[in-house]
Amino acid sequence: MKVLCVAEKPSLAKTISQILSNGTSRARPTKNKYIKNYDFSCTLNDSRAVQVTMTSVIGHLMAYDFPPEYQNWQQVSPLTLFDAPTEKHIIRGIEAIRDNIAKEARNAEQIMIWTDCDREGENIGSEIVDVCRGANSKIKVSRAKFSAIISQQIRHAWHSPVDLDYRQANAVDARSELDLRIGAAFTRFQTLGLQNLFSELNKKVISYGSCQFPTLGFVVDQYLKVQNFVEENFWKIYIALERDGSIVEFQWARNHLFDRLACVVIYEKCMENPMATVVDVNSKEVKKWKPYPLTTVELQKIGSRYLRISSDRLMNVAEELYVKGFISYPRTETDQFDKQFDFRSLIEKQTQDSRWGDFATRLLSGGLRTPRNGSHNDQAHPPIHPTLYASDLTGDEQRVYEFVVRRFLACCSDHAVGHETIIEIKLWEEKFTAKGLVILARNYLDVYPYDRWGESNLPNFQKGEMFIPTTCEMRDGRTSPPEYLTEADLISIMDQNGIGTDATIHVHIAKIIEREYARKDNRNGKTYILPLDLGIALVEGYDSIGFDKSLSKPFLRREMESKLKMVCEGRQKKEDVIKDSLSMYKDMYIKTNENVQKLIQLENRPNPVQPTRRPFQPSTPRFQPSAAQSDHPKCQCGLYAASNKTRSLGINHGRPYFTCPKAGKKCTFFQWADGAPNSGSGTRRTHTTSDNSSGNGLSLVDKF
Repeated sequence: MKVLCVAEKPSLAKTISQILSNGTSRARPTKNKYIKNYDFSCTLNDSRAVQVTMTSVIGHLMAYDFPPEYQNWQQVSPLTLFDAPTEKHIIRGIEAIRDNIAKEARNAEQIMIWTDCDREGENIGSEIVDVCRGANSKIKVSRAKFSAIISQQIRHAWHSPVDLDYRQANAVDARSELDLRIGAAFTRFQTLGLQNLFSELNKKVISYGSCQFPTLGFVVDQYLKVQNFVEENFWKIYIALERDGSIVEFQWARNHLFDRLACVVIYEKCMENPMATVVDVNSKEVKKWKPYPLTTVELQKIGSRYLRISSDRLMNVAEELYVKGFISYPRTETDQFDKQFDFRSLIEKQTQDSRWGDFATRLLSGGLRTPRNGSHNDQAHPPIHPTLYASDLTGDEQRVYEFVVRRFLACCSDHAVGHETIIEIKLWEEKFTAKGLVILARNYLDVYPYDRWGESNLPNFQKGEMFIPTTCEMRDGRTSPPEYLTEADLISIMDQNGIGTDATIHVHIAKIIEREYARKDNRNGKTYILPLDLGIALVEGYDSIGFDKSLSKPFLRREMESKLKMVCEGRQKKEDVIKDSLSMYKDMYIKTNENVQKLIQLENRPNPVQPTRRPFQPSTPRFQPSAAQSDHPKCQCGLYAASNKTRSLGINHGRPYFTCPKAGKKCTFFQWADGAPNSGSGTRRTHTTSDNSSGNGLSLVDKF
């Protein structure tokens, strides 16, 4: 009997064949220089010897596309792509891989799929089966189920195969067809429309993706929040006491007030009799909870925030560590271990390390605790964990591996324990509090430096005691704008809104940067993601159309992903999901086409829209109110208008104007500050948003 095994990558085929053959496999070349066939003998459950050939693909064999008659962008209306026929064909350039699989399948009685055990892997497996059955219709199909490239799991998968999950494969087919139709229609629409208007975009593809644009929308929304932020003055009462060589600062229960007069009245009352009374001393044991088991999303967030590795790069590194057998499968939503999971053997492998070996030994000597259970289980893979000890890794591989190990050991440890004291005092009728913390047992914190828990000692206070504060002041301050999105922030928002999967989130972030809709900016140890001019213009353009569910918002894609999940669960048919989703996006396309002038304004055409690398600048309010606001006209909101200057490079460059101080999405008030009428040559006829004082030089009207 001959069994044909097909892995997803050449490196996996080599490693798995070495494990199953005990290092005796023989390699044969194929017509593709990356692919080799490995021949060996092996036994099955009934102890009979079988001949095995292990080979591989290099990812997907097939892709969806339109027939040739729909390929001409100039002659085919984008609208027709929602209903045009599609075909699934072998990807150009890998015909030799298909031919090799077909040739080997002709003489095989069984094929065993060894692709990654996730939704995408099931789909690749189904493509391999299609090729094999085209060459041998009687071939039997099985599927190896594994989560780590280690001997125990590979041998178990060989002896305990399962069926290929065609429901997951169908979900991927549905998503692929939808992404093709929706992406192609809107990409052609955007590209042709903009290229006809702006010569600088003549050779640029303005792509659209149903995950790509919500990702961009999150970046633009946060960017505009920062740019539109208007600082406000506030006032607060500050109290401090020097005791036993330390300074105790008390936090006002009101925090701060925006009414200065009210704060003055309260402060004067406090100062009339500045004797504070301790009304409560509350001491209790507190815990800092150890982290949940590691998921893909959490790996990307921590990696980008603390390891300073981009999510795209981090997933490539994790994949390499998985292929080498050092960590488990790095694409998983599961944050809970099975009750039968063997923690001790994996912890024992780490005792030899000079950095965390002592901690691992302590766990085995009585410190081992059951990891916390999160709320997610994809029923496919366990949380990410180390599978072998690695001592010779370098660079990013070493850093990612170290994080995975430390996270695993932290999960198997105990919570950190501390003693918290809260002092509440009363001055006049106002309450103030001070908090202190003493750490009693660091536990998991000893091995997990990515969490912080700082101590702050308080001197002794007794309930009912009275004292005069060392300092009692009324202080002022100004509100601060929010920060731009870091990559970790963006990953969290995408995960919360169902944009992308744990395996594709990093791809969508990389795509908006590759398409020059956004850029990364490193400053003060953080990596921010900022939109570029074209990205802002596209998002604001679509938002201005007035969709119930804007194309730059997550609602449509989230709804689609929910339906695809139901396909995986067998609660929806692939064909129904495709039909319903296409209907929604087709309606959006028609409405966009009908309101194209809101997306593309013909006046004040911009200078070339380029991804210029402007230096990062601290956030400033998008509209700076003038010191003499009473001299300004009032906008439609009844507020004194804010002054600004145009940043477009046309004839109005630097020209002052008045607009709504709220950067109004609804208020359309606009007036030139020099008294000129709001019409005529060089002036704006439509004021959708004001002149974007964000440093990008283009408002929505200027951008298109």
